[in-house]
Amino acid sequence: MLMKSFNLLLSAGLLCCVPAPAQAAQAQSFTLEQVMSSPFPTGLTAATSVNRVAWVFDIRGERNVWVADAPDFKGRQVTHYHGDDGQQILSLRLTPDGKTVVYVRGSEVNREGYVANPASEITQPKQQVWAADVQNGKETLLGDLGCEREGCADIQVSPDGQWVVWTASHHLWLEPVSGNKRPRLLTELRGDERQPQWSPDGKHIAFVSDRNDHSFIAIFDFSPERVRYVAPSADRDSDPQWSPDGSEIAFIRVAGAENHLPLIPLRPHPWSIYVANATSGEARQIWHSRQDVSGSLPPFAEQSLQFAAAGPRIIFCSEEDGHNHLYTISDKGGNPLLLTPGDYDVEEVTLSRDKTAVLFTSNKNDVDRRHIWRVNSWGVAPIPPGIESQQAKPLTHGDTIEWSPMMLADGKTIVCLGSGAISPAMPYHITQQGREMIAAEALPKDFPSAQLVQPQPVTFPSDDGLEIHGQLFVPPNRTQPGPALVFVHGGPARQMLLGFHYSYYYHNAYAENQYLASLGYVVLSVNYRLGIMYGRAFREPVDSSWRGAAEYKDVVAAAKYLQGLPTVDRKSIGIWGGSYGGFLTALALARNSDIFAAGVDIHGVHDWSSFPQLWDDGAQQAPDYRDARKLSYDSSPIAAVSQWKSPVLLIHGDDDRNVPFQQTTDLVQRLKAQHIDFEEIVFPDEIHDFLLWKTWVRGYQATASFFNRRLQNPRLQKE
Repeated sequence: MLMKSFNLLLSAGLLCCVPAPAQAAQAQSFTLEQVMSSPFPTGLTAATSVNRVAWVFDIRGERNVWVADAPDFKGRQVTHYHGDDGQQILSLRLTPDGKTVVYVRGSEVNREGYVANPASEITQPKQQVWAADVQNGKETLLGDLGCEREGCADIQVSPDGQWVVWTASHHLWLEPVSGNKRPRLLTELRGDERQPQWSPDGKHIAFVSDRNDHSFIAIFDFSPERVRYVAPSADRDSDPQWSPDGSEIAFIRVAGAENHLPLIPLRPHPWSIYVANATSGEARQIWHSRQDVSGSLPPFAEQSLQFAAAGPRIIFCSEEDGHNHLYTISDKGGNPLLLTPGDYDVEEVTLSRDKTAVLFTSNKNDVDRRHIWRVNSWGVAPIPPGIESQQAKPLTHGDTIEWSPMMLADGKTIVCLGSGAISPAMPYHITQQGREMIAAEALPKDFPSAQLVQPQPVTFPSDDGLEIHGQLFVPPNRTQPGPALVFVHGGPARQMLLGFHYSYYYHNAYAENQYLASLGYVVLSVNYRLGIMYGRAFREPVDSSWRGAAEYKDVVAAAKYLQGLPTVDRKSIGIWGGSYGGFLTALALARNSDIFAAGVDIHGVHDWSSFPQLWDDGAQQAPDYRDARKLSYDSSPIAAVSQWKSPVLLIHGDDDRNVPFQQTTDLVQRLKAQHIDFEEIVFPDEIHDFLLWKTWVRGYQATASFFNRRLQNPRLQKE
């Protein structure tokens, strides 16, 4: 049975009206709504034949498609959806001529097959595929067939721009971009069909046919209509990529499911790259990883595997030297060449139009930011005439952050998304002088950039000596001890940055930390182990998460760092975070209420042992299943709930598709039994990554209000 939706104080309007400490109230110069008012850009995409770029702007929950053309890059709105209704725009694509945008509108579906309805509309929303004319904004419904219960995803436009294929209800669906025909089901094969990829001539579609314990690469031929399988095996094949001439397909192969494997030790997940003849389907292995943990499939492998020019050659990433780096190898095999040596990690990867260069984002030379770099994809010496040197070159640098690089049709113009410490995410055009904002007119005139603080990069040791990075937000003119907060991100495979984040979730969290700093709180955002961009060993410690929660050491280390600051009252330290950060918040309050005086736990995990299916396939068949279940319980907040003393605010949407809402219902009963002071806010029909802008604002207002009431500090008021 679901709990009542709202805490009585909140529903009475009291939580949002409690005053901040006196000095903080005087220092505050902007509202939460102002710092969260900027349009957030996603889905940056470009036409292949003209210099046009498109993206989605989310402006206070109102989502629409925008476009801009080189060279002036004047932004203009294409679609005209109104209201904070929670309906996302996903999988945005431009046709090659740039005249039409194609996209999915509507949120993901839950396990019951329903699109999220956070606005509590009487009629259930739908997820649908749409096309819109870029010139006049006229919208055409391409279809919702197949989207009713499983959702639509992964739209791919044909090379001639006439057709669009997408995945829905486990299968592939095809329809003309014009919408003059009904969508049709291409196949009715067993398993889940995903990752469709058009051949360069548009006569074939390669895709993955996932059979759960194994998967195949399949090819759909249009003439005659048939399906062929590429080197079928008992393994899992994925991520098909066509060669530029369409004669070959590269793909990734990992082992198929195996029963009775132990759960507790970290196991290696080695992988291989295969190249298949697209006509015969015969495949050969051209590279395989090491068999130890360092040779495991990297998290960025899917989007980095691409055919490049010369030979051709294949670009891929590997973590075998401890960092995620790019390599190039001939499609015939041989020794791969490292393209990005150094003590840093590569994240996003895209190729130049002529496929002779790789654009990538990285924290090279700037560990807690992202910049765009360029390196040639040739990978052999001597470098042919006209090809730039092997040395990677920065395209952006300085105190800014850039991501989603995209080269336009002319092969030289580059656009991206970017932000900074006091500037929110926006689209940019990269120039010789730096970067120029696109659609600057969409940025609210009262966005409080001048009132925001510059977070300071800090490092501190965990109790086992591991160096931990963080971003410290210090209120202006802070001289006396006062309250402070530790912020713990979710994921956990994330990295918080020295500026507004490239993820909408953490873009909002960064805005909240700025708001909390304006209220007088010192805030330390901690990049604990399990996070990305500090190397594979940092991201995958053997005793973390449900295997021992070693990352909690880093959270305690962050609190101790704050305790050592002269501007922090060591008895007034709170903690907040969402998702995995909610887990760490609950763990902190359960284990160390002596350190953490209050916390806000947003849709956190509280009992690892309640869903062993997250650990591994067939977990209950493992020889150490009982030991693993006990270890996972002991690593959970509920194992230490008897020690929990500090007050907590729990926030959760009851249609959460990532962390089951039952994680909060269970914790609430345990807190009641222990007579722990708690407050709760439940958002009916909201999902994990809140869809309504007003949900974010309400939740973050309540967070600030909670800390204002629970961490009142007389010394702060006397400053």
